[in-house]
Amino acid sequence: MALNKKPVTGMKDIMPSEMQIRDYVIGVIKETYGRFGFTPMETPCMENIENLSSKQGGENEKLIFKVLKRGDKLNLETAQTETDVVDFGMRYDLTVPLVRYYANHASELPAPFKALQMGNVWRADRPQKGRYRQFMQCDIDILGEESNLAEIELILATTTTLGNLGFKNFEIRINDRRILKAMAKYSGFAEADYDNIFITLDKMDKIGLEGVEKELTEDGYDCESIKKYLSLFKGIQESDNAFAFIGERLEGYLEEDVKISFGEIIESVNATKGDYFKLVFDPTLVRGMSYYTGTIFEIAMPEFGGSCGGGGRYDKMVGRFTGKDVPACGFSIGFERIILILLENGFQVPNQSKKVAYLIEKGVSGTALCDVIAEAQKARRDGTQVLVARMNKNKKFQKEQLMSEGYEEFKQFYKESLKN
Repeated sequence: MALNKKPVTGMKDIMPSEMQIRDYVIGVIKETYGRFGFTPMETPCMENIENLSSKQGGENEKLIFKVLKRGDKLNLETAQTETDVVDFGMRYDLTVPLVRYYANHASELPAPFKALQMGNVWRADRPQKGRYRQFMQCDIDILGEESNLAEIELILATTTTLGNLGFKNFEIRINDRRILKAMAKYSGFAEADYDNIFITLDKMDKIGLEGVEKELTEDGYDCESIKKYLSLFKGIQESDNAFAFIGERLEGYLEEDVKISFGEIIESVNATKGDYFKLVFDPTLVRGMSYYTGTIFEIAMPEFGGSCGGGGRYDKMVGRFTGKDVPACGFSIGFERIILILLENGFQVPNQSKKVAYLIEKGVSGTALCDVIAEAQKARRDGTQVLVARMNKNKKFQKEQLMSEGYEEFKQFYKESLKN
């Protein structure tokens, strides 16, 4: 029986034309983030299952690819629970592995530590356009910086990178989990209900204020609390300065240092950013990960629909490994989403070296072949990208394929002509 030539469902083979774009984007990302002082690092593709199942990854923990124990450790006859047969899992994001890495190597790392990590992650998700079970993530994180300088640097580094990739007219939406909690407290909701309320609020862009009101009512929350809660969002929509409005309404519910710090982030970014994006305060922004403790942000690209990355502050996560909390904040670019947008818009990698194909007739050998290869080597030293290959029987089709890969010039070497 023939083997299956298709990739595993939810994963894909990457063709050379896409790989060129991916390599280019990776290069721009690394170069730009490097100028902001971020240091490349790497973690293994697998983590201990207890780390991945620690209730820090939200819904992603339901999507873990779990790895069976091996050899003598795997005893299916006596196994009663999943923990008896599973010990590792494929990482579903880069944040949990980064925090474990930092907890393990903190004494060897600078303070603060500015980390750049790029790598594949795996989620047992339902495959669809632009959503795979294996995909690349690209994260920058700052660990050990408790001030809002971390947020400012992360936003500026990320937006500069997107600008260098040619993106314009996008938005960085920003909020704070502490603002979300203060709004819920102001409205009279019980603290135990906050997470469920935020899940409903997160649907605002899809179902609107009326839809949020309907769901909260159906869930049995107090009508006066719902009315008071939604009045905040109505007031924000009508206000010329949403953050000032919410700051006044939440007087006594939101700590003053949170308002000052958050306002400083907005002021600093707006004072130094380029004109290719907007920073927008969005009080409906929730972000699903349960590990966020403060500022949260998301990249929105209205021209292309949907979001293209996000992140936030997670000051309590390192303490889960070490017993001592360390301030931490990160921003992730939606790498695969960026690649899809570039492909759909016919992006061409700029400043590529000239590509020339040397096509050699099959009968060319010996000294004549050495002369052709020597010529190709000289052209390569001069900066030309040279492909040396034997001619196919169907030379026209061969050239068409090479032209689709960007080869713009062809040199053909025949046995008879090389004799002269």
